[in-house]
Amino acid sequence: MREDEILVGSLMENSWLTLEQVAAACTVDPQWLLRHIEEGLFPHAESVAGVWCFSSTSLRRARRMRQLERDFDAVPELAALMADLLEELDELRGRVAAGAAR
Repeated sequence: MREDEILVGSLMENSWLTLEQVAAACTVDPQWLLRHIEEGLFPHAESVAGVWCFSSTSLRRARRMRQLERDFDAVPELAALMADLLEELDELRGRVAAGAAR
């Protein structure tokens, strides 16, 4: 798969992805992901019996961070901060949409 190709699919909220699956979905080396985990940039990643597990939220975060680092040459900490802000914006938009639907 080329770096500029887009992977399309739907995520199941209650399923977990492995480090290798997330790395492949983001077209990064698993070491990229491990470095970011070690730096504390993936707060929701969990290690279960020595195996890293990621939620769909973590996958979205990884994709955003990778894109910010690649497109804007952002340092990992800045990419993580932007991912935090985008996640908060997504949550607020969801609240507004839920309130408007009432």
